[in-house]
Amino acid sequence: MFTLTDLPYSHDALQPYMSKETLEYHHDKHHLAYVNNGNNLIKGSEWEGKSIEDVVVGSFGKNAGLFNNVGQHYNHMHFWNWMKPNGGGSVPGKIEKALVESIGSVDKFKEDFIAAGTTQFGSGWAWLSVKDGKLVVSKTQNGESPLVHGAKPILGVDVWEHSYYIDYRNRRPDYLKAFVEHLINWDYVLEMYENATS
Repeated sequence: MFTLTDLPYSHDALQPYMSKETLEYHHDKHHLAYVNNGNNLIKGSEWEGKSIEDVVVGSFGKNAGLFNNVGQHYNHMHFWNWMKPNGGGSVPGKIEKALVESIGSVDKFKEDFIAAGTTQFGSGWAWLSVKDGKLVVSKTQNGESPLVHGAKPILGVDVWEHSYYIDYRNRRPDYLKAFVEHLINWDYVLEMYENATS
């Protein structure tokens, strides 16, 4: 059974970049719905009792309802941890080195990451992942993640409208800029990077 993970901070901790109201709707209602739907859909299926990563990868292209809900649960479990109060700031040395080697610079990563989120048509996510030993920026639709494309995500940002519309209305680029400059929890990105490359 999947469970809704608690936020690692209070609902008002990410203001002014992400409001209390956004987190109340996004975490307490949207994420909870993915968990509940995923639990209902997995009962009696071949994926019952498997790890969340195995369910996400295994159900992709085979069981759309289960994949959509468990995929979004996986994405959101990490999304809350990819943010922190007073986030952004300097990038850990190990990540900076990998970004320079793979993408060119930290600034180029930020530019590419914001562009990926801005140009994702409709609902989806922008990502930084480890693939074939390199860091890559990508975007996916709906609840897909790089996991189903042979990569290991180490940072993702939700660009579904429920993630930003209360605070930014239709100004998705402003939301993405605020995420990159003021919300990213680089310590968690580093932790995921180390797990993905060990």
